[in-house]
Amino acid sequence: MSTSRRSKYPLLMVICAFLVSASTLSAADEHPKNWTPPAKLIYAQKLSDESMASHPELLSVTFHGVPPGQTDAYTMFAGSYPDRIGNADDPDDIDISKKGITIVDPRWHRPNDTVKKFVMMLPLRDTKGENIGELVLAYKNPTPSPKNEKDYFLGSTALRDSLMKKIPSYAALFEAAR
Repeated sequence: MSTSRRSKYPLLMVICAFLVSASTLSAADEHPKNWTPPAKLIYAQKLSDESMASHPELLSVTFHGVPPGQTDAYTMFAGSYPDRIGNADDPDDIDISKKGITIVDPRWHRPNDTVKKFVMMLPLRDTKGENIGELVLAYKNPTPSPKNEKDYFLGSTALRDSLMKKIPSYAALFEAAR
């Protein structure tokens, strides 16, 4: 290999490293972190893991709200994508936590989503039935039809209500899992 050809490789490696760093920073800027989870496994994460294990139709289960000791720092505090835990919530997530609304979100034609999915965003409730945050459920392999939207809605509310029976309070979600 010629000397001039070898000397181009270090420059090429530097350029590639820069591009990777720039794209990583750009992705991080899109979803800034506003909370760092504790080192211990919290109860909400255990509930997410159990839900994923018992519902193979799901792509993800995430819990959102304001972690204890924070003020208006709405974030994902547990879920199927550990690298996203601590991401600041989007305005629709905050609306669900604050207002207790449900969003039925079929994502058939979203160009930025790499996987076709159906997303349900529901108020998270405790054993008393109080709205305490948000639960987001993403389903795999959706087929667009009104019947399926109803099925996703009913299945999601049933799953949320089964979780509700396991959540004595919002604070309990942040306790160490047993």
